[in-house]
Order: sequence, then structure tokens, then C-alpha cells
Amino acid sequence: MSKMSVMGVSTDLLRQISRNEGVDADVLRRRVEAGRVVVPFNPVHSPRPCGIGEGLSVKINVNVGTSRDRVELEEELEKVEIARRYGADAIMDLSTGGDIDAIRRRIISASDMPVGTVPIYQIGLTMARKSAVVDMDEDDMFNGFVQHAKDGVDFMTVHCGITKEVVERVRRSPRVTDVVSRGGSFLVAWILHNGKENPYYDNFDYLLELAKEHDVTLSLGDGMRPGCIHDATDGAQVQELIVLGELVRRCREAGVQCMVEGPGHVPLDQVEANVRLEKSICDGAPFYVLGPLVTDIAPGYDHITSAIGGAVAAYHGADFLCYVTPSEHLSLPTPQDVKDGVIASKIAAHAADVARGRGADRDRRMAEARRELDWEAMYREALDPDKAREYRARGSTAGEDGCSMCGDVCAIKLVQQHLRKK
Repeated sequence: MSKMSVMGVSTDLLRQISRNEGVDADVLRRRVEAGRVVVPFNPVHSPRPCGIGEGLSVKINVNVGTSRDRVELEEELEKVEIARRYGADAIMDLSTGGDIDAIRRRIISASDMPVGTVPIYQIGLTMARKSAVVDMDEDDMFNGFVQHAKDGVDFMTVHCGITKEVVERVRRSPRVTDVVSRGGSFLVAWILHNGKENPYYDNFDYLLELAKEHDVTLSLGDGMRPGCIHDATDGAQVQELIVLGELVRRCREAGVQCMVEGPGHVPLDQVEANVRLEKSICDGAPFYVLGPLVTDIAPGYDHITSAIGGAVAAYHGADFLCYVTPSEHLSLPTPQDVKDGVIASKIAAHAADVARGRGADRDRRMAEARRELDWEAMYREALDPDKAREYRARGSTAGEDGCSMCGDVCAIKLVQQHLRKK
């Protein structure tokens, strides 16, 4: 790799992303320098280049990881492979069960995509087994960050915007679902129990030193994200976002890459406003959204509710979609759930890209293949060619050319017989 870099990103990496995205290299360099594009890349891991942010294609992240109730490493590695096969751009290991250090290292070694983690999960759970989450000390919090960085984690979620003032707002104005972020809940409880400021906020300059030393991109977590549409865009969420805007500026001054995480559960009519608010307050920092889910009443189908919100959010400027699976709110996802979530998020990201002027050539190729009833060409363009083949194989009453939907009255065949007559 070239030793020359911008915000810690080598010029070689920037050239590769420029070619992959079809974006002028100088424009890309300026956006990275301004903090409007990030390239998560820890040299210990050296994942494939992935640019996230302004003017680039919408990226998607896939969460994997064990739980206390299910520790099956091979299954988690299968999920990583499914994510890669169906076009994910990044992986987050959120493991909370088993040998978390060993699991994280295996996932990093198995992934050619950037890998993210939330170090406070492991720190809080380790302390909970000894006494209580609220007994974490500052050294625990920062040492956990360093260990993940040394293992090769490319980006980390850190809940730096949960300040004593933000927590007090939640106390004054209770929510329907209070705090649903796991890492956020750890810090809210810690602040209330200890009566101290959030160490990640209070010692943010030290966190920046560590991030810069280890080439880690910070993902500024939204600990106050709404857990239901009733709580969306409330005072606590917005107040935390204002704090994150301040921290974005400090990241840039320190030469540390950062992106900002966003909601959560948001009704459809507020999605655009949430994106615009983040882009304004955080000066165009890449926006990483969970969904957002646009209704609360579809357990078992939340990959669909999140894809709806994700497409709208990405169209209006969100840069990075965290997938949601059908098992969201219900259980640890199976490999099939992971596939369903990946495909739903890919549909959302691609739909937004097309609306923003990118990637429509693939849709054109699919349309032309359909016109010609060229099934193999259709499969090549499909997000899930295996499923397309499966449905096609159910049978056809019109021979090899048609499908069992229209049979011998296929609209395309009928019109072609007459429209193309000489």
C-alpha cells in the first residue's frame, strides 16, 4: 500500500474505490478529507476496499453473532458466507455468548468485508457475570476498545452521545419503550448508578487517540434511537444527535474517520426529516441507519418494514443500511433469516441508487432479457438467482419460453409475434 494517505486512508485504497464506484479520484479524496466519505480499513485485517458516504453507492451491513442461548460458531461463519454471497458490504459481530474473543477473531479471519463490533457489549457482559454492568470502570471501557482494534476490527460503535444531560431528559420525558439500544442501556444505567459523566464522552480526546493509533473508524452510536414509532424524533433522540454533531467535528480535527448511526423505528413521513437533520447537524457525515422500521406491528416480517424505510432513507441521503431480518424482536436469526434480510436490504439500497442515478443499467439488462424471454440472462441479473430458478422450475404450460403465470397467452410472446412482423 502507498504510504501517502488522507484521514488515514491510503491513496492506493482511494484509487481502488474510485475505479469500483466510477467516481473521480480527486473528488473522492476531497470527500474523505472532509469526512463525508469513510473507508473502514484496519491494516491488521485489510478487508476489501469499501467506501461509505456522499456520492457513492448505498452500502449494507449484516449483523451476525452468538447469544447466550445459542453458541454455534460454524453457523455464524455460514451467515458470514451468505452475507458475502448475496452482496453485503460489511459485517458486524455482535456476539454475546461463548468465547467472544475467539469468535470475533474467527469472524474477522473469515470475512473479506470490513468488520465492526460494539466493544461495550463484551465489557458489560463480562462485568455482569462478576457483579453488575454498572460496575464497569473507565479502564474496562477503553481497554476493550483497544483489544478489538488489535484483533483487526475495522469500525466500532461507541455510544459517546449519551451524556448526563441526555439521560436527564429521558427521566423528565419518559418514552413508551425507554432505551432499546443494548450499549445505550449499559451506559444509561452506569451514569444513573455512578452519578458520573459518560467516560466515552468525558474522555473523547483519548478515544480519538486510540482510534487514530489503530486505524479504526468510529461509528458514533445512537443510544437514544427510538424503539417504536411513537418515540421517533423526540427530544432525547435529537439532543443526542446534537452532541454527535459536536463529536463529528472533533473527529475530523483529529484526523479520525467517523460515521453517525441513526434510528431505529420511524414513521414513513418522518424518515426524510431524520436524514436531513443528521446531514445538517453532522455536516454531511455518512449516515448509518438501522432500517428504519416504519411500523411496529409486523413481527416476522420486519425485513420488509425495514426495507421500506431503508429505501426512503437512502433515497434522501442515508449512506449505509443495517439489515433487519424476519426474526428481529423475536429470536437470533437463522442462516435463512440472514439471507432474507440481506436480499431485502439489497433491494432497498438498489432502489435508492437507481432513484439517485446509479445502477439502472442492471435493470435495463433485466428488462431486455425479459423481452427476449432469455431466462439465463434474467438469472444473471437477479439479486437471488437461486430463488428465481426455483420458482421458474415449478413448471410452465408454455414450453421453455414462457412461464406458468400466463401460459399460452404470454403478453410478451403475443405482441412480439405481431409487433415485429415485417
